[in-house]
Amino acid sequence: EEDFEIIDKKQLPDAAELRNEEKAKPEEGRWSAPILSLAKKASENLALSYGSALKSASLVGLVPKSGSSDSPAKTSARCHTMEERANLMNMMKLSIKILIQSALSLGRTLDSDFPPLQQFFVVLEHCLKHGLKVKKTFIGQNKSFFGPLELVEKLCPEASDIATSVKNLPELKTAVGRGRAWLYLALMQKKLADYLKVLLDHKHLLSEFYEPDALMMEEEGAVIVGLLVGLNVIDANLCLKGEDLDSQVGVIDFSLYLKETQDSDSKQDGGITAVLDQKHYVEELNRHLSCTVADLQNKIDCLEKTNSKLQEELAAATDRIGSLQEEQQQLKQQNELIRERSEKSVEVTKEDTKVELDTYKQSRQGLDEMYSDVWKQLKEEKKIRLELEKELELQIGMKTEMEIAMKLLEKDTHEKQDTLVALRQQLEEVKAINLQMFHKSQNAECSLQQKTEAISSFEGKTNEMMSSMKQMEERLQQAEKARQAAEERCTKMKQELAGRLDTCRQQMSQLDSKCSALEKELKSEKEQRQTLQKELHQEKDATTLLKTELQQMEGLKKELRKLQDEKQQLEKVCEEQEQALQEMGLHLSQSKLKMEDIKEVNKALKGHTWLKDDEATHCKQCEKEFSISRRKHHCRNCGDIFCNTCSSNELALPSYPKPVRVCDTCHTLLLQRCSSNSS
Repeated sequence: EEDFEIIDKKQLPDAAELRNEEKAKPEEGRWSAPILSLAKKASENLALSYGSALKSASLVGLVPKSGSSDSPAKTSARCHTMEERANLMNMMKLSIKILIQSALSLGRTLDSDFPPLQQFFVVLEHCLKHGLKVKKTFIGQNKSFFGPLELVEKLCPEASDIATSVKNLPELKTAVGRGRAWLYLALMQKKLADYLKVLLDHKHLLSEFYEPDALMMEEEGAVIVGLLVGLNVIDANLCLKGEDLDSQVGVIDFSLYLKETQDSDSKQDGGITAVLDQKHYVEELNRHLSCTVADLQNKIDCLEKTNSKLQEELAAATDRIGSLQEEQQQLKQQNELIRERSEKSVEVTKEDTKVELDTYKQSRQGLDEMYSDVWKQLKEEKKIRLELEKELELQIGMKTEMEIAMKLLEKDTHEKQDTLVALRQQLEEVKAINLQMFHKSQNAECSLQQKTEAISSFEGKTNEMMSSMKQMEERLQQAEKARQAAEERCTKMKQELAGRLDTCRQQMSQLDSKCSALEKELKSEKEQRQTLQKELHQEKDATTLLKTELQQMEGLKKELRKLQDEKQQLEKVCEEQEQALQEMGLHLSQSKLKMEDIKEVNKALKGHTWLKDDEATHCKQCEKEFSISRRKHHCRNCGDIFCNTCSSNELALPSYPKPVRVCDTCHTLLLQRCSSNSS
């Protein structure tokens, strides 16, 4: 719902006063009526539009009939939106008409403080806000008309300057302020109607921002855009830096449209509106013609530039071809010289390489024989060394076995000594037992016989023990003798091993000296071999360089072939460009003829004048008198007044965005002109 507010209700006139004023001024026509009569017509149009909206809604089915199923709330809401659209459109008509009249009466550029201009922006803002969808964000609900205006930058690249200047203004912090600044800049550029027309042509994009029954989505939006074309007559100079566009309150002041304007009516002529309409009509024609002329001149300039560029490229290409031919001849001479030099150098290098290869083969055979002999000697010495190492390992193993045997003998002697000690203890014990038995024999005579037998048995045992003791002593003596013999053998073996080790060390030193001498000889031979290999690499590098020079010669030949092909292609391109220039000359001649036709049409159109409603009482074609049933209609081409039957045709004119009413004669003339232009 829009926020309409009447500031001063006392200034609203009654219907009787409006009728008396209309009767008092019958001579004022439709296009030259004052502001008060326009306000009266606006109020009547509001009532008629509301009634016609209800009738059309009842015909279509919006108003509930006896058998309809729609709820009364929906129908009332639809009627309410239709009423809002009609009211906004009528208010827009009033604001635009008063703004144009007041601007022409002042005769200067308008500032932002001009009240009719401010009210115009308020009404336009209400029209753009009608039916906006509410977008929910994290902060809250957002409802701004700057969203659809941002689409103009994508659809029309000319509006990018407005968008960048609006975004760069640091004073604007809300989307409403940015939208108002955008409208100010578009009005100053005199392209507000063009930008809004681009938006209306892409209604599928506007559906994201507006409801289906919004003003911008219906036919009223196209009517408002057609009305905004008349604002191109106004020159506005609006300063955006000092203005607080974010906090302005958009309230419509109806007192501007309903106040008395007797002083201004006495000063203004009755035909200002007709002159304005004719001026607007002629300016629109001139603007479209100037646009077409500018486009044709731009095309001619582009063609001339392309022609000059092509001529320069042709001259450069011919110069380049001549220079390339000279370079080709020079390269041929250089190629012949390089070939002769390369062939001579190749022959000399081949002979040198053959001689060096022969010497290298002979030296290599002698070196291979020396190397084989030295290798055999090394193998024999290695075998001798391995045998000596094996003997040393055997002797070391014998020595370890001897040491183990000595340790075992020492263990046996210690065990035997322990057994001797134990036997001696047993003997002492036996002696003690004998003493005891002797005392017992003295004390007990009964057991003498038994004891004597035991003594005899013990004596036999002692004899056996003594004999065993003697045997053990003999064994000990034999073990000591074997030990001494083994020690003597160990000393002898050590002496022999030391002598052998000395001889082996002497042989090893001799072999090391021989190996060092052989290694020195091998190093010298390797150095000679490396020098020969370096010389071979140098010769190979020279041969590779010669091969690369030959490849370069082949590449130069290929480049010559490519240049010849490019020359042929350039000649073809020159021929095609000459043909294109001829065709462009034909197009230019045709465009000049079209320009002359357009100028003639412009001259013819400038002769037409827009007739007033009061000047015509009969139809110009059928000469029938006008009445309530037979109404007057203006032809948008010639400006004369006709009846409905004689002006029922519609055609698209350059000064109108949509097809408009045209009389029969103009219709036939325009069709003939279109057919001649197409042929």
